[in-house]
Amino acid sequence: MINLGNFLTLSTFGESHGTAYGGVITNFPAGLKPDFQEIQRQLDRRRPGQSTIVTQRKENDSVKFLSGVFNGTTTGTPIGFIIENENQKSQDYDHLANVYRPSHADFTYDRKFGIRDYRGGGKSSARETVNWVVAGSLARQILPSDVQIQAYVSSVGEIFCEKPYQDLDLSKTDDNDVRCPDPATAERMITRIKEIKKEGNTIGGTITCVIKNLPAGVGEPVFGKLQAELAKAMLNINAAKGFEYGSGFCGARMTGMDHNDLFNEDFTTKSNLSGGIQGGISNGMDIYFRVAFKPVATVLRDQQSVNSSGSTVTVAGKGRHDACVLPRAVPVVENLAAFVLADLFLINKLRKFNNQQSENNRI
Repeated sequence: MINLGNFLTLSTFGESHGTAYGGVITNFPAGLKPDFQEIQRQLDRRRPGQSTIVTQRKENDSVKFLSGVFNGTTTGTPIGFIIENENQKSQDYDHLANVYRPSHADFTYDRKFGIRDYRGGGKSSARETVNWVVAGSLARQILPSDVQIQAYVSSVGEIFCEKPYQDLDLSKTDDNDVRCPDPATAERMITRIKEIKKEGNTIGGTITCVIKNLPAGVGEPVFGKLQAELAKAMLNINAAKGFEYGSGFCGARMTGMDHNDLFNEDFTTKSNLSGGIQGGISNGMDIYFRVAFKPVATVLRDQQSVNSSGSTVTVAGKGRHDACVLPRAVPVVENLAAFVLADLFLINKLRKFNNQQSENNRI
């Protein structure tokens, strides 16, 4: 499997109905004292069963650290961790052993590996994101303490939060089940998700993420552009279908004179259509991006499909699934963003150290 990250890396293991999920983080700095309660809090924000509008699978999602930490302090060696699965109902998937569900990874995994774990999708399950939340919430603690990473649900289906993020109190994001900081819009979103769930259907939407106080200079000029690294991470999330930052696709309708962010004398900009990134490198302004998520592919209705022999079959909709992935994806977006930023931040520090060493050698 390919790792997440360039210098700070994460490799993972586990399947939806296996014994456990887990991962190994390499190149994590030594000497840090992680806030383990904060890591668990982030896991609790992602876990299933937390409200009536998400899957009712019951998992504590308690993380256990196996290596890389001694007496509460990171040692600089690889950090290993696991999250045990506790509430599998594998029998719910027996009818899918030889059936390819529409818009799932069943067919493609079979073609790639010649075998697949059909219990809850195996490795293709969104339960994989539990690993990313652990790694991201740990990596977030590498960043300067004033760096803020806050995501929220900005649309569900045709219901949009019309207010710009600057007019929202993002500290209120977790005050409701859908994680939209605008109470009136959140109420409409929750009602719509409940309607869709009652129909045995699913619905998609978007998540907006805002990063504040990231210093200028984070990101690489060519193949490690900050926006490219963020996009790559976000598009690895199950059900993610699109990514835009700054003006995004709206910028394609503008002229250069309208789109350019003019400088103030203190090097801030009068507007921020660049989304805090220019030339692939942070410029000190707010970074903001939006991720589009499709409706969850598992619907609780019968659908026509094919089996592994190519014969037409009817797929019965069963099991415990999210009618809308967005509320539980908010901490995934935040913590993946944190991992990307920490990775690039460490690369910056390493470059500065190497430059200083070269300068010392010349002296």
